[in-house]
Amino acid sequence: MKRAWMALGAVAAVGIGAAALVFLPADAGARPTVTVYKTATCGCCHEWVEHLEDAGFEVEAHDVADLGAVKDRYGVRVPLRSCHTAIVDGYVIEGHVPAADIARLLEERPEVAGLAVPGMPIGSPGMEVPGRPADPYDVLAFDERGNARVFAEHR
Repeated sequence: MKRAWMALGAVAAVGIGAAALVFLPADAGARPTVTVYKTATCGCCHEWVEHLEDAGFEVEAHDVADLGAVKDRYGVRVPLRSCHTAIVDGYVIEGHVPAADIARLLEERPEVAGLAVPGMPIGSPGMEVPGRPADPYDVLAFDERGNARVFAEHR
């Protein structure tokens, strides 16, 4: 697994792939709430919210008219952007990040601004297509200085 940080400009092309579902322990209610900002009409955002809830996360979803302003406020640079942005315990979660990776982030508490799955990879949580195999993709950890590195590979 690649651990080196890279400039965000080098992250524009990202693969696509499958997502693992994580089931949290019975005390999952003690976990912080995931606050999601999305548009009212995005079906894959709704599916991702359901993925998090199925994994034991409590989710508070907000439909907003200007997602770009939300992404700007939380420092999500253009190469990392996707269709929704979430906040959990001070971390930014951009796009179709699997619940298992969010749980790992909260357990390990690395010094990063957040995680991102740029674009909308087929097979990532909320982007599943029946009868079509998932494509590989990476979850990127990014910092406030504009650097990103691979946090998890989904192949």
